[in-house]
Formats: sequence, C-alpha cells, structure tokens
Amino acid sequence: MFEYLFLDLDDTILDFRKAERIAIGKVMSHFGVEPTEERRHRYHEINKWHWHQLELKNMTRDEVLEGRFEMFFAELGIPVDKVAVARLYEEYLSQGHWFLPGAEEAVDALSKKYRLYLASNGTASVQRGRMTSANLYRFFEISFVSQEIGHNKPSKEYFEAAFARIPGFDKSKCLMVGDSLTSDIQGGINAGLKTCWINPTHAPHPADITPDYEIESLSQLEALLESLK
Repeated sequence: MFEYLFLDLDDTILDFRKAERIAIGKVMSHFGVEPTEERRHRYHEINKWHWHQLELKNMTRDEVLEGRFEMFFAELGIPVDKVAVARLYEEYLSQGHWFLPGAEEAVDALSKKYRLYLASNGTASVQRGRMTSANLYRFFEISFVSQEIGHNKPSKEYFEAAFARIPGFDKSKCLMVGDSLTSDIQGGINAGLKTCWINPTHAPHPADITPDYEIESLSQLEALLESLK
C-alpha cells in the first residue's frame, strides 16, 4: 500500500524534550540563572507557542528563534542579546542525541522495506548536527529541513517542494508520520497524504484534525504497515 514514508524527527525519532531540557539548562547557567524545572517548563511553553505561530504564518523563523529568548529572559528580568542567546542555544542543542525507546531499531527496520524521507521543521544547523550524531543519514534517501526548503510544515508548499525532488513520486503511496497534529498531521492532510499520528499519551485530537492512523510510538509502525497490505 505504501512505498514512501515521510518521518518527522523531533519526538518521533529523537527525544527532543530531553535535548531541549539539557540545552536550555546550559543557557540559563551561562547567564547565572538556576535551571529549575519550573523555568525549564516555562521555556518549553514559550518555545512551543512561538513555533505554533510559525506554523500559522504569524511569525518569521527569525522572530521565532530569537523572540522566544527575548520573552523568556524578559520574564526573568534579565536583559540579553536575543541573537547571541539563540546562537548559544542552537550550539548546545545540536550537540549529541537521544533516541526515543525503540526508535533507532524501528527506523533501521523500516528502511529495509520502504523509502524513507526526513520531514523536519527544525533549524538546519541543529537538525544536521543531531542527524549526524545519531548516524541517521544512512536510513534516509533525502532529508527535508524546512529552513533549507524555504517553507514550513504544515504548508502545502513545504511538501510540494519535497515531492519535486523525488523522481517518479506518487503521493497516493506516501504516509506522513509524526507526533505533531498541527505540523505533521495537518501538513500531511494539506498535501493530500495519508497520515499516522504518534500519540504516546493517548491524547484526544480536535475534530478538525483527524489522522488516518494512530500509534503510541514509531516502534509500532512496521506492524501497522504490514497489517494494511
């Protein structure tokens, strides 16, 4: 049924929450701020809100990458150079990787049966660093990072630019897989793809965003695909 798999990276294959927690902790320590769990959580909320604004086309990428730190440190009452902080954070975030349980094995197994393509909204330098660290390039034919493509998920333009780089591509044989309803699933829907939502907490989805399939983790995807044949 499916030949092509578009896989998200963060919180689909790699544990972004852990990477984010470590990176923002290092940034706070750099500025003499104690990296408490409350502060880490607050940064996560601010970061998530900013990226959602990018998805909605309410902000540019630079406004997201820099504005999140401007807001975070303003709440702490600490004046910072938002551009310098963004660069420092990206340097920390691009270092190392942490796989979600079973994800590396799942990608390896899937790559032997399907044509895999990475579909990420992340910053190019960060994602390239993490992909290299995790040795993931060996599994993917092409890695589509939004900053390099010039469009972001969930826009139809992002996917059309990716499709154009795959000779003989047939979107009826493609499945978009990811953890984000607003980015991955809505993006797949916008592009006319079947979608599979990774939902480890069994959270409900809104009525206006309905994935075709739902699994708890990437490790369940191979069995799902086999059942559809």
